[in-house]
Amino acid sequence: MFPKDRDFIRPFGVNFAVSLGGIANHWFIRRSMDYFKYRNKLKPQKGRLLISEPFLPDPNFERTIILLCENNDEGSFGFVLNKPSLANVSDVMEDIRNYDFPAMVGGPVQQDTLHYLHRHSALEDAVEVSPGIFWGGNFEQVLFLMETGLLAHEDIKFFLGYSGWSSGQLETELEENSWIVSDLTSPELVFDTTPDAMWKKTLTIMGGRFSVYSNYPKDPRLN
Repeated sequence: MFPKDRDFIRPFGVNFAVSLGGIANHWFIRRSMDYFKYRNKLKPQKGRLLISEPFLPDPNFERTIILLCENNDEGSFGFVLNKPSLANVSDVMEDIRNYDFPAMVGGPVQQDTLHYLHRHSALEDAVEVSPGIFWGGNFEQVLFLMETGLLAHEDIKFFLGYSGWSSGQLETELEENSWIVSDLTSPELVFDTTPDAMWKKTLTIMGGRFSVYSNYPKDPRLN
C-alpha cells in the first residue's frame, strides 16, 4: 500500500529543505572565506595594528585588534585593545585605588602580570610605541599621577597578560590570512574608542573590502 501523498511529501520536503539549507550555508562559508583571502601589503612592525579576520576560530582573538609593541627576529608581542576583563583595575592591584574601570585582557600569555599603555610623554622609562602612545614606565610615577589627577583614566589602559609570538609564528599566521596589518594606529583609537566598536570601526575606516568584512556576522550561517 502506498502512503498518502501528504505523508510522503512532507518528510521528503523537510529533508530536502534541510539539505538545501546546509548546502547554502556551506556555499556561503566557502565564498566568505575565499573572499577574505587577502595578501597584506604592510609588514608587521612596532606600532602597527593586527586586526583579526572575521571568522578567526581562536576565542582569545575573536574580532580583536592588537597593538604591536615589538616585532623583531626573536618574535613579536602586543596587547589586545578591545577585550575587557571581568575585573576592575583596583581589584587586581591594591596600590591603584578608586580606579573602577575594567582591566583589559592583553592576551593569553602570563595573565597574572599587569601592563599599561598611556599617553603621558613625561613618564620616566616609558617607550613610545607609536606617536602619542607609550608603553610602560615608572610605576611609582603612574600611581602619583593618578592619585593627583594628573593622569586621567581615559589617558591610560591597563592589561592583564599580553599576546606573544615566537620567531616566525606571526608570519605563518599572516600567510594563513588570520590577520590584517594596519597603520591606522592613533591615540584616539587606543584610548577613546569603546572596545565593542573598535574592530568594526577600524575596518570601516579602511574602506573597500574591509568595510564589507566589518559587517560579516560572527556565525556565517546566520547570514
